Amino acid sequence: MENALLRLAEQILAFDEASLAMLREKYRQRIERFDGSKEWEKAVIVYCIINAVSMKNALFNENVLKKKGTAHPPSPSKSGPSPKRPVLRRVK
Repeated sequence: MENALLRLAEQILAFDEASLAMLREKYRQRIERFDGSKEWEKAVIVYCIINAVSMKNALFNENVLKKKGTAHPPSPSKSGPSPKRPVLRRVK
């Protein structure tokens, strides 16, 4: 099982975060419409994977900045969220 998860992680790391982020809202909306089906369960997993990639990238960037000795990350652009923290949404 661990090897299968590691292979899956390797495949997910090859995905483009921007493309994944474009799917986030679609899957957020799907999981809000609970029906208990396998499709709903898969949508929850996809949504979590998208957020995991975003969180991984934020942690990576934060640690790169720490290693470079940068006290504060660059100011976020007006067009999007801070690169330091991923945009995570609570799903009820």
